[in-house]
Amino acid sequence: MAEPDSDTRLQIRNLTVGFGLNIVQRDLNFSVHRGSIFAVMGGSGCGKSTVLKALVGLVRPFSGSLTVDGEDYWAVDEARRATIGRRFGVLFQNGALWSSMTVSENVALPLQMLTRLDAEAIAALVDLKLSFVGLTGAAQKRPAELSGGMRKRAALARALALDPEFLFFDEPSSGLDPMISGRLDDLILELSTGLGATVVIVSHELSTLFAICDDGVFLDGESRTAIASGSPRDLRDHCDHPTVRAFMAGGAREFSRSPECHRE
Repeated sequence: MAEPDSDTRLQIRNLTVGFGLNIVQRDLNFSVHRGSIFAVMGGSGCGKSTVLKALVGLVRPFSGSLTVDGEDYWAVDEARRATIGRRFGVLFQNGALWSSMTVSENVALPLQMLTRLDAEAIAALVDLKLSFVGLTGAAQKRPAELSGGMRKRAALARALALDPEFLFFDEPSSGLDPMISGRLDDLILELSTGLGATVVIVSHELSTLFAICDDGVFLDGESRTAIASGSPRDLRDHCDHPTVRAFMAGGAREFSRSPECHRE
């Protein structure tokens, strides 16, 4: 097992991912540091969500490695991968809530399946997680009764159920109006700064990228690999790759300038 750098939580080396015989992204190299909010950026259809699925253990890479605190995730056996995976909290793009369950039952599910807590302790934790995301009054509602923003927050409460060290978000602002999206951004920031979680966000929403992400990698759909790395603000202000510049030009906010991006 490699000795991890004290500041590096996730390290991706020469990672190639895809489905069947189709390569979606190849030869990816990046690191996610402790307490950062790391963005996986790029246009629609470039393979961002597939890369995220490889990072959380849902898609086995064609080649390359993912190390979690120095431990090679795909080199260990299935039982060990499951143990590592319990440190992950994932918010999928559509929320992936069970429609037949209430909000509180959805949040309780990972606690019931993966811990030995009794019903009273689980109920207390569910109340705490729902309170954190502002959904105390929605505990007995079903997903179909919630707005889009409320469903995202309910899914976030479930992702937080096991107090994960790592949080992964797949297009968290998708389908939300700007005000609700901004509130979700604030909540993600609070998770990072207040709870010390290491966060990875897949997104093409510039408002979210510029507001909360402090590092990242830019994936290109044409070349099927990373073409730049750095914070979204760095890429907006300094990166000279035409694809990156065109992407970042779409409604960017004004932020103070930062060091130049690193070309891959």
